[in-house]
This record gives sequence, C-alpha cells and structure tokens, in this order.
Amino acid sequence: MVYEFKLPDVGEGLTEAEILKWYVAPGDVVSDGQVVCEVETAKAAVELPIPFDGVVRELRFSEGTTVDVGQVIITVGGAGESAPEPEAPVEAEEPQGRQPVLVGYGVAESSTKRRARKGDPATGVVPTLPQALDSARAGGTPIAPAEQLPTTAGANGFGGTNGTAIPRPLAKPPVRKLAKDLGVDLATVTPSGPDGIITREDVHAAVAPAPAAPAPEAEVPVQEPVPAPAPTPVVADARETRIPVKGVRKATAQAMVGSAFTAPHVTEFVTVDVTRTMKLVEELKQDKEMQGLRVNPLLLVAKALLVAIKRNPDVNAAWDEANQEIVQKHYVNLGIAAATPRGLIVPNIKDAHAKTLPQLAESLGELVATAREGKTSPAAMQGGTVTITNVGVFGVDTGTPILNPGESAILAVGAIKLQPWVHKGKVKPRQVTTLALSFDHRLVDGELGSKVLADVAAILEQPKRLITWA
Repeated sequence: MVYEFKLPDVGEGLTEAEILKWYVAPGDVVSDGQVVCEVETAKAAVELPIPFDGVVRELRFSEGTTVDVGQVIITVGGAGESAPEPEAPVEAEEPQGRQPVLVGYGVAESSTKRRARKGDPATGVVPTLPQALDSARAGGTPIAPAEQLPTTAGANGFGGTNGTAIPRPLAKPPVRKLAKDLGVDLATVTPSGPDGIITREDVHAAVAPAPAAPAPEAEVPVQEPVPAPAPTPVVADARETRIPVKGVRKATAQAMVGSAFTAPHVTEFVTVDVTRTMKLVEELKQDKEMQGLRVNPLLLVAKALLVAIKRNPDVNAAWDEANQEIVQKHYVNLGIAAATPRGLIVPNIKDAHAKTLPQLAESLGELVATAREGKTSPAAMQGGTVTITNVGVFGVDTGTPILNPGESAILAVGAIKLQPWVHKGKVKPRQVTTLALSFDHRLVDGELGSKVLADVAAILEQPKRLITWA
C-alpha cells in the first residue's frame, strides 16, 4: 500500500507554499507525527509532520519548488515495505540500436512496461496511425520534419486538418493563469516538472532575460533563485536581475497595498526626551526579577503603549466594512514588526494588556527569537490589534508606517540619540527620540490619536507614570 501526503493548507486560505528543506530521503523510515519537510507559505515557515508510518518511496518536488495546496509532495510505502529500487533511465531499458515500436516491429525486448507515446524529438509532434503505418511499410523511414507537416490546429484544438497532432501543453490552472498574466505562450515553454508538466519556475524562466553565452559547465539546470544573504551571481554584463515575488514578501506587498488604499491613514509625530526611560532600562537589567529576560527600550515603549490604550480604549478597534460597524476590542494583541531573512513579519503577543512587565519581557524575547529562526507560526501573526515597528534599530529617526490590515494603529519608534535639549531651563545633552503614530481615520479621529501619542510620549519622558497611570 502506498500513502500519498498532500500539501495541506497550513494557514487560512493559503493556496501555495515553497519547499525550503527536506528532512527525509527515499528509503528512510518515517513514523506518524515525524517532521518530513519545512515549507514557506505566504505568512511563515512551517514544518510539516507526516500523518502515517512507512518507508519513503518518492519525494515529488525538489527544494526551492513552489507547490499548490493539495498536490502530493511525498509518497510512503506501508510499514514493513522495503524502499523501491530506483528505476533505470528510459534509455537503459532499450538495447543498442533498437528501432521504434511501430506496427510490424513487435514489442520491446527488454521490458514489457508501456510508456506514453512520444513525438518526434525535434518537433514534439506525435505521429498519427496512418503516418506510423507509412513509416513502417517504408522500412522505418523517419516522419517528415516539422516544416513539411501542417501544424494548424483543428476544431478541437489538438490536431491539424490533415491529422497532424499538436499536444496541448500540460500545466495546472494556477500556472496557466500565471502564464496568461505574464503574456507567455505555454506552447513555447520548456517543461521541467514530472511527466512533462510546466511549472511556475518554467513560466518565470520564459520571461527572464536571456543570459550571455554560458560556459560549457553552465549547462546544468539552475533552480529558481531564492533570496539569500549572499548576492545572486549574475553575468558580467547583466544590467538587471529579476527575483520572483513569493512567500512572505508577496503576502506583505498585497497586504500593504490593500491597507494603504482601503484605510485613510493619518500620521502624527512627537519628539520626546527619553533620558529617564533609558536610565530605567539600565536599572531593570540589574533587577533580580528581570534576570535572564530581554530588557531594552522597546520593552518600555510597549508597556507605555499598553497603558495609553487602557486610558484611551476607543483606539483599540477595527472597521468592519461588510457590516458597517466599528468593532471595539477589549483585549490587546500587540504586534511587533520583525525583519527576518525571508522578509518583514508581524507576530503579536496575545493578551499583552494582561501581562506584567516580566511576562511582557519574556513574551518579547520568545517572539524575537522565534522570528529570527524563521519558526514563527501563522497563528502567531493573526488577530493583531495594534503594532509597534522599531525603525530606530536601523538608525532611522522616524517614518510613516502603514497599518496592518484589520488594525487601528501602528507606532513607529525612531533612533534614540544624544541631542542638545532644553532641560530645566538649560541646554543639555539628552537622549531624544521621535515617535510616529499612524491610525485609521475612519474610527480614530485626530483628538483620540493625539491623546494616545501624547500619553506614550509622557510615559517615556516620566516613566513613573507607569505606576500612577496603570
């Protein structure tokens, strides 16, 4: 018995995923619940466990391949079965000098396995039965080359008016749609998938600019480039490099476009002296209650925003376009924007409003570590209500952040720098930063947005307000 494991929908309504890494190979014994591969969806990298026991028979797709949900990615033989012997190449089954198997030639001497009809290797045209008979009677005379045979498709789209067959390119519906969007004729695409199926990579390769004449060793097929820290090698005279948009970057682009052109954004700014907050950070690092926890300015910014939301609860809401309602949230799932090798993701801390400072620090540490490892789950990125993006870590003073879809506000924190500042009537060097709050003006008016931003600034200027306002 052979079990087929199909790519599941590991998120909500996802249609495809890229296979990042296989953890098993043909012949390996696997058990129910064992992780067999890691895939990247439009939201995160996810490890897939297999739901049965047995021996791996075949890996249907190689690493770096984008697969549609529902496609079989691995087959497993029943428990106790041995791994199948690798099938010899088709050419190895035929003795040297064997003639084509046409009418009157008999069957293959070394194999009784039937194979699909193949056309002329140069034209891809499958001969009709009358042509095959004529060839056989003539002692195996080859069929005329393509330029001598009409190739006009008949009414059914598969054959010419004189019987010459034109096979329809094999491709799945998503790939056909991609080809249509890119203006690619599938008949001109060279397939690389199993059984001659055209893949997404084949379509992208068809529209990519032709490289310069390659060296002899460059004839090995090159997989679709995968974004990586190391620069992608290009030919010396290349002026452009095309990188397919997929995975996290594709989902982020779609979400940001949808948000920018759906929610009317307003952004307000405030520059604040955070010298006392920076001193408090250093004191907390020495506190026994915070030992082993992630203590940094972002922790206190997060706590300040949570207190500001508690004082101004109407800002924690969402706009329901379908029902024309404002949905007020009585909980805060605090999103933290994280830059990862696979792109920007925004996991959130569930029920952040109910956490103490040590608990918030622990959650922040786990969130950042998981994101850096690329192990953030789709569930961790769903249900956010407000978000913080720390652009200051890149030395940037501030920005105008775009809302995550379904959220009401996003706070950008700029770089904290030593600047001249008027303090107690004198100009002194102080730690200063700029905050920017973007909000959905359909449900947050200027007064409410200003109050929230002013409260965050006031707490960071005088951290003791974390006690008096909490």
